[in-house]
Amino acid sequence: MGPQRIVCLTEEPTETLYLLGEEHRIVGISGFTVRPPRARKEKPKVSAFTSANIDKILALKPDLAIGFSDIQADIAAALIKAGVEVWISNHRSVEGIVDYIRRLGALVGAASRADALAMQMEERIATVRADAETLERRPRVYLEEWDDPQITGIRWVSELLTIAGGDDIFPEHAAMPLARDRILADPLEVVRRSPDIVIGSWCGKRFRPEHVAARPGWENVPAVANGELHEIKSPLILQPGPAALTDGLDALSAIVRGWSNRQAPD
Repeated sequence: MGPQRIVCLTEEPTETLYLLGEEHRIVGISGFTVRPPRARKEKPKVSAFTSANIDKILALKPDLAIGFSDIQADIAAALIKAGVEVWISNHRSVEGIVDYIRRLGALVGAASRADALAMQMEERIATVRADAETLERRPRVYLEEWDDPQITGIRWVSELLTIAGGDDIFPEHAAMPLARDRILADPLEVVRRSPDIVIGSWCGKRFRPEHVAARPGWENVPAVANGELHEIKSPLILQPGPAALTDGLDALSAIVRGWSNRQAPD
C-alpha cells in the first residue's frame, strides 16, 4: 500500500511518481513544478523551495511529505511538529538520483517499475557516455548556477557534463554540496582556467550571455571570443530527478557535440 496522500515539496518526487504511474497519491506540489506540465493543472500548489503554506498542507491531511536538502529543514520541522511523516532526501550525484528513483518507488509499492525506470536511465547514461568517447577533443566547460554572486555547478551537473564529453573547470567546487561553498571568490579565476564553453543555468531567471561576455577581463576567454555561451533552463538540470538524466543530459550532450563539430577542420 504505502503512503496514500503525499505532498511533494520539490519537483523531483512529483516527476518520479508520475513516471511510475503513482500520481494519484499526490495531493500537493511545489509551485516551482513544471514537469510534468499536467501536474500544475491537477494538483494544488502548497510550497516554494524555502517556504511552504503549512496550514494548506495540513488541510490536505498528508500521510507523507517529501522534500530535498537542508534548505527545507524548517519546513520539515514544522510538519514533523504537526505530526506529519517527512522524508528529506539529500542525494547530490548521478548515482544518487538513480538510487532515489528506486527508493521512492519502493516506498510506494512500485519497486519493480522503479527498478525498470532506473535501469532505463542507466542505459541512457551509458549510451551518452559511449557517444562522448568518440569526440576527438573534450571541451573545458564553466558551469554557472547563479550570476551574483557567481556560483559554480553542483555535483550531479558536473558529473552529467563529464558523461556528455566535457570537463568541468571547477571540479573541486562540484564536490561541495552547499551553494555558499561554490561561490567564486575571484571571478577572474574563470579567465585563468580558460573555458571553451560557458553554460549558464540560473535558477529562476533567464541566462544573459551578453552580461557574461561584458564581465571585466573576460573578453579573451575562448568561450566568450568564440560565442560559446549557452543556456540550459534550470528545471532541466538543477532538479536532482529524472529530468536531469534525460532532457538535461541531452542538452549538455548537444552543446558539447555542437562545439566539437565546430572544431573540425573545413
